[in-house]
Amino acid sequence: MQSDAGMGHTSPTTIGAEAAVRKVPAELVAAWGRHDAEAYGALFTEDASYITYIGTLYRGRRDIVENHRTLFSGFLKGTRLADEILDVCFLGPGVAVVTGRGDTYKGKRPRKLGKVQTYTVVLEEDGHWRIAAFHNTRRKPLMEAVSYKVAPGLVPASER
Repeated sequence: MQSDAGMGHTSPTTIGAEAAVRKVPAELVAAWGRHDAEAYGALFTEDASYITYIGTLYRGRRDIVENHRTLFSGFLKGTRLADEILDVCFLGPGVAVVTGRGDTYKGKRPRKLGKVQTYTVVLEEDGHWRIAAFHNTRRKPLMEAVSYKVAPGLVPASER
């Protein structure tokens, strides 16, 4: 649980906001499971930016919806989405950065998720938290392991 921005304590408001923010990736997973591009896109702001793990930038909700409509009927047909949240950090009222890991899969859910994801989530005027920016990066666990072995100081505190 992160504290209120710079205040050094956890408030009931932050607790409620964190629970609401954590629901957004869970709703993405559910929409993906239904291959519902409209529901998936509805979780993003109108002007959201979406960067795929191969580096493609999609701009705006409509672009994100159309991209996923194509993916769900083609390359990613029949896949599911796995997600785990590593951290939620509030930058101020109504703005949070969510860092997690995720991956697509068919069949059994993978034990290790191969992508690192960052969501910037904002509270919009209608009271809904939506993703304003999403960045997806391929994780390289072998490279991580080698770097940790050679330079143990590189191991993140959360993994020590």
